[in-house]
Amino acid sequence: MAKRALITGITGQDGSYLAELLLSEGYEVAGLVRRTSTDNISRISHIQDRLTLVSGDLMDEVSIINVLRDFRPAEVYNLAAQSFVQASWTQPVLTGEATALGVTRVLDAIRIVDPEIRFYQASSSEMFGRVRSVPQNEETDFYPRSPYGVAKVYGHWITVNYRESYNLHASSGILFNHESPRRGLQFVTRKVTHGVARIKAGLDSELRLGNLEAQRDWGYAADYVRAMWIMLQRDTPDDYVIATGQTHSVRELCEVAFGAAGLDYEKHVVIDRAFIRPAEVDLLVGDASKAQRVLGWKCGVDFYELIEMMVAADMEALKG
Repeated sequence: MAKRALITGITGQDGSYLAELLLSEGYEVAGLVRRTSTDNISRISHIQDRLTLVSGDLMDEVSIINVLRDFRPAEVYNLAAQSFVQASWTQPVLTGEATALGVTRVLDAIRIVDPEIRFYQASSSEMFGRVRSVPQNEETDFYPRSPYGVAKVYGHWITVNYRESYNLHASSGILFNHESPRRGLQFVTRKVTHGVARIKAGLDSELRLGNLEAQRDWGYAADYVRAMWIMLQRDTPDDYVIATGQTHSVRELCEVAFGAAGLDYEKHVVIDRAFIRPAEVDLLVGDASKAQRVLGWKCGVDFYELIEMMVAADMEALKG
């Protein structure tokens, strides 16, 4: 009998790549979707006939309990969240409900229905915020700098708490920024690559951005979801930083992306203070040596390949 997995946030970037991976490993895959998100299935439309989409909401623990009882998954991957950092300042309560308390509802549903279910929590490098050390690893103190980061810290620690209190197989992946052609347009990498494609096509002449000096550790989402899966195959649950160990500025992102289209970013990028965060996270770079040692994980696509891939995909999409 095929192993079953439930993915919350299956319609997002990570959910779509994870669903593809699990299907390739022979799983039966269900995706938890809110009624408001059921039409937003473009990322999974190519595999939709191989998935089971079930109605539920991280705001409603009863719906999660019912899904677990009906589908009986062996693994649950919690990728759903209010995941846009900028929006967390204008919607801090919603962010807390979904990104923090939503984790508790899923964990508690697992505790009630079947404590043998293995659980993955999508933690975030935004938890490090004003970093205490460089690079950041599993022992680095958290200092979140946004409501989103604060909510992710809660989700991370409640996962640890349920693991230790109820002996659940609950692991967290502290994932640094990971991107792809499926990334939402509101995220800076995709905003840049999509902007490049539009400028190259003559549809726009400028791209308005915030802090060009912010530095991030950017990897490829399809590489990162494999780490999630490997965590739940291990006998012992734990927490792992998943990152490339390389850092690049938004300015370098612009240089590479515009260069991939034969353009000079300095002629098109305009600084707009509307995109400056109230509290900026200046430097994130991860130390994934534990994941490399214990999980045997490594990233396969580097920063330059990733950005060129995204520019090419956006340019091709505009042709269509």
